[in-house]
Amino acid sequence: MKNTLTAGLRITRKITVDHARTIDFLGTAADESAMVYATPALIQDIEATCRDLLLEHLDAEEDSLGTEVNIKHLAPTLLGMWAEISAEVTEIKGRAVSFSITVRDPVDDAVASGTHQRFVIDVQSTLERLRKKADKFGQGA
Repeated sequence: MKNTLTAGLRITRKITVDHARTIDFLGTAADESAMVYATPALIQDIEATCRDLLLEHLDAEEDSLGTEVNIKHLAPTLLGMWAEISAEVTEIKGRAVSFSITVRDPVDDAVASGTHQRFVIDVQSTLERLRKKADKFGQGA
């Protein structure tokens, strides 16, 4: 990790809610008004936003993995609307990095809020651990 990774760093990203990010059980092609930002897609976008912030402050052989997500999804964001995800680094303990998250859209200032934690990894050593686990799985262990 670079010494530029400090508490207080922020990132804000606007995401347009497309079909792939919506729930598929309320709206239909004839009536898309009930097609809203799905919580799993929201969480994926939050994780990607936080990871992108971290990548700017990690060494070339490092990346990060999500370890905890605590999100309250408070309001729907409709298909075609944008959602603005803001993340701030709140704490760094060794390789563990904590974020505070807020999400808003053009209508609601409180679409979602919560916390997210990521762990900085060495990519090569993580790949090796995963290969060993895959080998064990393949052996029926």
